[in-house]
This record gives sequence, structure tokens and C-alpha cells, in this order.
Amino acid sequence: MIARHWRGWTTAKKADAYESHLKGKILPALSEIPGYKGGYVLRRETTDEVEFVVINLFDSLEAVQIFAGPDYTAAKFEPEARQLLSRVESVALHYEICASTV
Repeated sequence: MIARHWRGWTTAKKADAYESHLKGKILPALSEIPGYKGGYVLRRETTDEVEFVVINLFDSLEAVQIFAGPDYTAAKFEPEARQLLSRVESVALHYEICASTV
């Protein structure tokens, strides 16, 4: 199994809207992709901004490519999400899951 890890940041004012976008549009769409196994959205507020860590789980790198395309390491987000984010990581990291207690 593969974990795809990506981070983005937004302002406190836009954080709830971004979280709602993820929950209402992105995660439901991901669940339709063959090989998608679920994921986590982590939120951390700091003094200046709100950080989101998105970890999505896939069966394989081939399943990741169904979502992200051939250049699967490139971060992928919709224009609506990009308008809510003040900065983003341009690369998504991928890890093979070698152990889990979940």
C-alpha cells in the first residue's frame, strides 16, 4: 500500500472553507477511484497560518497515477482549492506502508 503525503497552508480566515472543500468535494471524488483506500486530513493552527497535511492511501503507484496522472509526484489540486491556499508544496511524497496498527 502507498501513502501519498502533501501539505498546504492557508489563512485562519480561509481554513474552514478549505477543510469543507476537502470533505465535501475532494474526499468523495477520491473514493470513486479504483485502488483508493481512504485517507486523513490533518489540520494544525499556528500563530500566522493554518497547515493542512493530506495523506491518501492507495493500493499501488498505478492507483496513485489514476488520481494524479503520469507525473504522480506533482501536487494536484483544483483551482477552487488553490484560491483558498496561500502556499503549497509543489511535490507530493509517496511512502510504502510497511506496518500499521489501524
